[in-house]
Amino acid sequence: MIGSSDRLSAGLYLIATPIGTARDITLRALDILRDADVLLAEDTRNLRKLMEIHGIPVGGRRLWTYHDHNGAAVRPKILELVAEGHSVAFASDAGMPMIADPGFDLARAMTERGLMVTTAPGPSAPTVALALSGLPTDRFLFAGFLPPAASARDRVLAELEAAPATLVFFETAKRCVPMLHGLLARLGDREAAICRELTKKFEEVRRGTISALIEGCESDPPRGELVVVVDRRRDSVSSEDMETALRQALATMGVKDAAAFVAEGYGVKKRDAYQMALRLSDEG
Repeated sequence: MIGSSDRLSAGLYLIATPIGTARDITLRALDILRDADVLLAEDTRNLRKLMEIHGIPVGGRRLWTYHDHNGAAVRPKILELVAEGHSVAFASDAGMPMIADPGFDLARAMTERGLMVTTAPGPSAPTVALALSGLPTDRFLFAGFLPPAASARDRVLAELEAAPATLVFFETAKRCVPMLHGLLARLGDREAAICRELTKKFEEVRRGTISALIEGCESDPPRGELVVVVDRRRDSVSSEDMETALRQALATMGVKDAAAFVAEGYGVKKRDAYQMALRLSDEG
């Protein structure tokens, strides 16, 4: 535990920050922000505001900007500070550092020099959206922002088309409809969700097929930064194969567990597997 009288060990501390509600930050993250020798942020104004909300003074500590454009110049200074025994806290603008945020090169350089890198984990928009989407969470692939150009976007989607996982993307409101059309053309009319204003007052999750989401966005365009979650590909499974698998599962499992097991294995909806398992169980 990091207490008020503890001095942080030399190293880089990756601090997750709230994606909306300021109180979502962890107590450990606040401890580190209070005790670190040096503070880094993609935008120092955002970090100052967060620290003010929680009553943590910057004091006389160094508060530096670190982003993709100045990273090459700032990195050597940070490495030297840590090597000299200082603790450095790096806070993202929102969410976990290095998840669509700068900092990867810094963390890698730290580990290459044998210097400590650790994290105070916390909110992350991809996992929040995944939890709210209503889509399978057992396996997912975060793909960040798709290219805005249609041809480049389609090339990326072609690589993801057969991925046996729920797909998670970031997108802007302005590019949302073209992106959805690209998804529909390449992936088909899968189940999906659009999540916006996560953890904020006007949080909204739109669920449905991709075609239905396109229709909704054209009539009522979403605003702000979005997370788009798309179901994995569902290969067609014959009812005979599913019935055979369910009979085998029911020999050692209850109806609910057997249905969940077969649904996961065949990539079908749990509801469909459960209804068939219930029927087979009633038949004895």
